[in-house]
Amino acid sequence: MTGVKRGWSLAAATAVAATVLSPSMAEAKKVAGYLAAGEGVDLATILPGPPTPGTPRALADARAFRDSRALRGMARWQQATADVSSDLGARFAAALGFTPDWTKLPVTQGLLARFGADRSAAIRVAKAHWQSPRPFIGSDLPICEPRTASLMTNGDYPSGHTANGWSFALIMAELVPDRATAILTRGRDYGDSRWICGSHSQSAVEGGYMAASAVVAREHGNAAFRRDMVAAAEELARYRAKIASPR
Repeated sequence: MTGVKRGWSLAAATAVAATVLSPSMAEAKKVAGYLAAGEGVDLATILPGPPTPGTPRALADARAFRDSRALRGMARWQQATADVSSDLGARFAAALGFTPDWTKLPVTQGLLARFGADRSAAIRVAKAHWQSPRPFIGSDLPICEPRTASLMTNGDYPSGHTANGWSFALIMAELVPDRATAILTRGRDYGDSRWICGSHSQSAVEGGYMAASAVVAREHGNAAFRRDMVAAAEELARYRAKIASPR
């Protein structure tokens, strides 16, 4: 725990609370990641990239987008709409077995914020490398969120939203191992919401899963990340015990 206190004071962690909830907020708050420049993974080399137009995989992506529009108004579409939110504490509450109060989890909050800075940086470089259009571009078929300028100009591959959810699932499954199956199931479901929504292609969602897994694996090679994981697991265990036996 001593090592964690050196890097993350309670005040510092509280100041970056929102970074746990939104992948873009880490950049806005200038949160320092665990990895120095050049230490991260090269997703443009690791990932297969978006399919070439006209190939069977590209045609399958187009078909999945078109056919899944039939889900509009159904329960799964409504879930995909709710999953547009990056409030992962709320979206994963049922899987976690509790709704995190991040103000009472400063170490876990700080860990997720610092990791999020590294994940966002890796995804940003990969998106810039491929600059692939989202599946709804050029179509008037509905998607489950507004077609904002930022959404339309932000590349499809890999899905940063998926990477955010899947990396959260991977980390929380390690921190709360007795809930791992539920957490990972929810993480996969959260990612699938992106192609059901129509905001991403299926291949971009798969790329998001792979990207998250690659970044999480790399983070485990960092000593500070490993120390914070141990401290966060202890913090979460105390938190869960307290909310299970309120006084």
